[in-house]
Amino acid sequence: MIVPSKLQQGDEIRIIAPSTSAKILGDTGVDKAKARLEEMGFVVTFGQHIYESDLFSSSSIESRVDDIHAAFSDPNVKAILTAIGGFSSNEILPYLDYTLIKKNPKILCGFSDITALATAITTKSEFITYSGPHFSTFQMEKGRSYHEQNFLKCLTSSDSYSVTASSYWSDDEWYLDQENRRFEQTNWKVFNEGEACGQIFGGNLSTLNLLQGTPYMPSGFDKKILFIEDDYETRPQIFARDLTSLLQSIHNVQALVIGRFQRASQMTDEDIEFILTKIPCVKDIPVLYNVDFGHTQSMFTFPIGGTVKVDTSSKKLDFWRF
Repeated sequence: MIVPSKLQQGDEIRIIAPSTSAKILGDTGVDKAKARLEEMGFVVTFGQHIYESDLFSSSSIESRVDDIHAAFSDPNVKAILTAIGGFSSNEILPYLDYTLIKKNPKILCGFSDITALATAITTKSEFITYSGPHFSTFQMEKGRSYHEQNFLKCLTSSDSYSVTASSYWSDDEWYLDQENRRFEQTNWKVFNEGEACGQIFGGNLSTLNLLQGTPYMPSGFDKKILFIEDDYETRPQIFARDLTSLLQSIHNVQALVIGRFQRASQMTDEDIEFILTKIPCVKDIPVLYNVDFGHTQSMFTFPIGGTVKVDTSSKKLDFWRF
């Protein structure tokens, strides 16, 4: 598995919109996110088509593919951030030039619907991609230190690093009201105790399941560490069904790490534990849940295709070869 070159101060980050158009962010949101990344020491440029928007708030397949190919082809671009998530990045997968992308491995980072694009590139072009903040995340004014620090730890250094729980989390609509934030105390939960080490696979569960039966899903799942999360549209029965479907298609999962759910999903700790109790293949592996990734804040960045050690006793994740 190829590891893309790490970011350095002064490097160019290209913003693309492979799912929902960046138009949804508005001028103020774009300006704030751009300014913050520049404060962090990077140069920000934009794909040609990211503000195009159709009936489903996206641009054409051709436009999105063009921006992705342009970003990977440009030698000045060192990393690629997705503008935001959405519903449609799987539309573009058959039209990407994975040979071109493999010849120009670069950091690609985003989450949610971007799971389809990231997983496809890791599978077809054989390099590590990243589940982490969108470009839009960097417009956040309060409560941003955890995602920024872990973004930099993962993407700017080749040293191994550890992640533990943030001191706070939030499920508020911060992008609508930056001043009146609602923070709560974080508590990663353990379903099964233990330690495990292996290659990371995962991202957004419902998006990942869209890839089953396609050439964009990894074929070898043995001894993987599975990271999954889902958004406000899931419900306990839906999550149970989707998780069961994924686990029936893979083998010998070494550990399961579940991101924190949004309140609107109605997923309680009792629901999560009941679902896990019903699934035989997770009864004897380490399982953490309510972990800091997914659709709540704060979030850390993790490498899809990288290596992680899960230790439930210390509630710690150790990353290397990423």
